[in-house]
Amino acid sequence: SERSGYVWKAGALPSEGRRPRAWRTRKDPFEAVWATEVVPLLEADLDGVLDATTILGLLRERHGNAHQPGQLRTLQRRMLEWRVLHGPEKDVKFEQVHVPGREGAFDFTDCRELGVTIAGVPFMHLLFQFMLSFSGWRWACVALSETFEALVHGLQGALSTLGGTPAVWRSDNLSAATHQLPGGGRELNRRYKAVLDHYDAKSTRIRPRHSHENGVVEKGNDVLKHDLEQALVLRGSRDFASVEEYEAFVSDRAARLSSARPANRLAEERALLKPLPSSGVPEYTKYFATVRQWSTIHFARRVYSVPSRLIGKEVEVRQYADFVEVYYGVADKPTATMPRLRGDQYFRIDYRHVIWSLVRKPGAFARYRFREELFPSLEFRRAYDALVDARGERADVEYVRILHLAASTMQSSVEVALSLLLERGELPDYAAVKALCSPERPTVPEVHIPPPDLADYDRLLAGGAL
Repeated sequence: SERSGYVWKAGALPSEGRRPRAWRTRKDPFEAVWATEVVPLLEADLDGVLDATTILGLLRERHGNAHQPGQLRTLQRRMLEWRVLHGPEKDVKFEQVHVPGREGAFDFTDCRELGVTIAGVPFMHLLFQFMLSFSGWRWACVALSETFEALVHGLQGALSTLGGTPAVWRSDNLSAATHQLPGGGRELNRRYKAVLDHYDAKSTRIRPRHSHENGVVEKGNDVLKHDLEQALVLRGSRDFASVEEYEAFVSDRAARLSSARPANRLAEERALLKPLPSSGVPEYTKYFATVRQWSTIHFARRVYSVPSRLIGKEVEVRQYADFVEVYYGVADKPTATMPRLRGDQYFRIDYRHVIWSLVRKPGAFARYRFREELFPSLEFRRAYDALVDARGERADVEYVRILHLAASTMQSSVEVALSLLLERGELPDYAAVKALCSPERPTVPEVHIPPPDLADYDRLLAGGAL
């Protein structure tokens, strides 16, 4: 009202004259049990994990209806006040001052929660990220597993893009760079130490299970994955046509995050980085293996098939982060390249390497140790099961001939033929598949063209044409 306005204009506002209330308006419902039952529980809870709901439930078990669910908020306030005044000390974080050009931190982070698919297939992958502690510059790439080769690939990709290297590389105790000591603790691997020496860098590592000590890149992982999640929502799809397309997407988002940081800090840091050596270190691990009579090589506790013409020969194997190359002699090109096995996969057999012998000895298919590897796709497996139902033991011969046809022509064509026959309910035997994959070529008609009559040109010229 106008009168109240004059009163407030001349004096204090109602809110300014209000005194803080320090008295209770009703009886404390926990007065009888607070000191004897609740406080001992809070004193024993050194980590501060007990919540009011748990304690109220315990009091209701002990005292029945003396305490009601509606008193939960009161108990929460009392517990908060007690912990502030009498509770255990909290862990203090110490803000760090980073020196420009001194430190870069790196880490792998699992990205399964992003739900990315490649051509409709879930893509189980990691991201490797390298960050400068002072400027916040970052570089990221896709990694299929946390291996030494993936580590070197990521480090060298980041450093070459940056154009220099910080004096110190900080990381956790990842197995790609460290190994367990017999008496406890971890020490740098010989191979990772060689990479550090090559770049004239030093390593600092956090204590095991203390990830906050590598907070620069740990927080960077959270920021990058949150940004990727937001970008995927805006994109409208989490599916990518290829791994390369997804890698370009990740690189673009990491670059955007870096560009959002003050440019002058990166310029200041770049001026203090150490120069890169004239060349990098190999991004592969080298092995030597002798090709066994089964047309396989064994190394790093894995089994791969290779072309049978290499049986009995020693080959050089180069294991990269994502693939494996096989060299023989002084050849400058690999004689075989295959995807690298990961996780609990221990063997990879390419049917094209063995089918030429297997088609001459189809009886070996039934008890072949790696028989399941000879089904390139689900369509081939379904076709084999249909052949077993219809032909029994004869199915092995039919299926091996179909595999031989796939190796001789195109696997995709054979797969389409198998799918078509199965959809029709027809038996996918060799003859039917071959008829669909290799139809008879039409005969080319013979065309006879008589020699030209030069008199036609004379008549053309006589008519005045130029």
